[in-house]
Amino acid sequence: MSSKTGAEPRLRSLALRLTLWYAGSAFTLVLVATGYLYWALVQELTEEDDDWLAGKVTEVLRAVEARGADGTTLRQQVEAGGGRAGERILVRVDDARGPTPVVIETPGLSAAVPLSAFSDQTGAAHDYRSAAGRLYRLRSERGATGTVVVRAAMDRTEEDELLEGHRRRLSYVLILSLIASTVGGYRIARRGVRPIKGVTATARRIGPARLDERLDTRGLPAEVRDLAETFNEMLGRLEDAFARLSRFSADIAHELRTPVNALCAEVEVALGRPRDPDEYRDALTSCLEECGRLSRLIDSLLFLARAENPRTALQTLPLDVTEELTAIREFFEPAAADAGVTIAVDAAPGLFAPVDRVLFQRAVANLVANALAHTPSGGSVVLAAERESAGIRLDVRDSGSGIAAADLPHIFDRFYRADKARTSVSGRVGLGLAIVKGIIEWHGGTASATSGLGTGTTVTLRFPAGTG
Repeated sequence: MSSKTGAEPRLRSLALRLTLWYAGSAFTLVLVATGYLYWALVQELTEEDDDWLAGKVTEVLRAVEARGADGTTLRQQVEAGGGRAGERILVRVDDARGPTPVVIETPGLSAAVPLSAFSDQTGAAHDYRSAAGRLYRLRSERGATGTVVVRAAMDRTEEDELLEGHRRRLSYVLILSLIASTVGGYRIARRGVRPIKGVTATARRIGPARLDERLDTRGLPAEVRDLAETFNEMLGRLEDAFARLSRFSADIAHELRTPVNALCAEVEVALGRPRDPDEYRDALTSCLEECGRLSRLIDSLLFLARAENPRTALQTLPLDVTEELTAIREFFEPAAADAGVTIAVDAAPGLFAPVDRVLFQRAVANLVANALAHTPSGGSVVLAAERESAGIRLDVRDSGSGIAAADLPHIFDRFYRADKARTSVSGRVGLGLAIVKGIIEWHGGTASATSGLGTGTTVTLRFPAGTG
């Protein structure tokens, strides 16, 4: 176990892998090239030797058939035979019919090459290494009458030594090429991974306090540039998330401090001097209101945290959207009447969507409550729904004061309040629309808003058809 884990870090090195791949590929290429060249050289020399040997055997056979076994020309050819590069060719002529088989032979042939070394197969050549270590190429040929057999042996010892010298030099070339390819592969690998090391060094410097730093992508290879740009995009998202988290933490501290300070003040005033029961009751009632505000704030934060948890499952069922909007309108109708605002539903009957009913009610109720809070007397709030190709579209339109263009992109952010003075007085903490956005995104939909100062606001929720 320990040996295995100790070897893994070196194998994981990209530079080492690149070095091995490059050295292996380069050395294999050189090995194949040199091997082929050596094989081609051996084949060419052997073919030339065979041609010379066959020519010599043919000349001797012609001399025997033309002038008989006792001719002077035959003796000269038998004793003076030479190869392609002056190699010595030894010849033996046998009479297959006579009691003494050997008719004539080059002096020394029987001592160098025994008769048993020759093959009985006519026309074929093969190598033979003598006891003295000399290499011979042997060939036998039978005459046309079948009574004469010519056997020839070419001494290839010098050629063998030449090839041995080639093999030795090629081995030197292969060793040098292996060293050169390894060194070259290592240098190339080091140069190739140098940009990655630069990216790594920069990434190590980046921490929570330096999230604004980015990797320099100038001059990087295309593959590493893609990685660096992706990393920069991730840093951008992290920076934005850290900024939002910091604002969120500050907002939470601010929103919690207000009711806690109010509670402390109420208690200090109540305990400042002896009071009658009615005064204590009023102080406790005020404390209870602040506790309720704290509880609602904590519930909202917990709900948002739960909505952002990907493991939290929705309880979706086909919901009659028109019927549900009508129920919500009836719930808010008394409050709307008190505010002098008309509230209506504009949706065709039988409009169904697969949504979580409780979450749907909470999202729409938040939007209606927000619309009523910002719509003056004489205005209107309309809950409209219709089917789209991708799902259900739900609009909550009001004819209220509207939202400034600078505030509109931020109205779904947590604790963001366009009218801070009014919301502070009304007890709103800026989480209502954030909860609406969390609910619709939990369903896989989207939330958006359009508005104009003095012309009202429309918040649009789109629930996908395949929700749940």
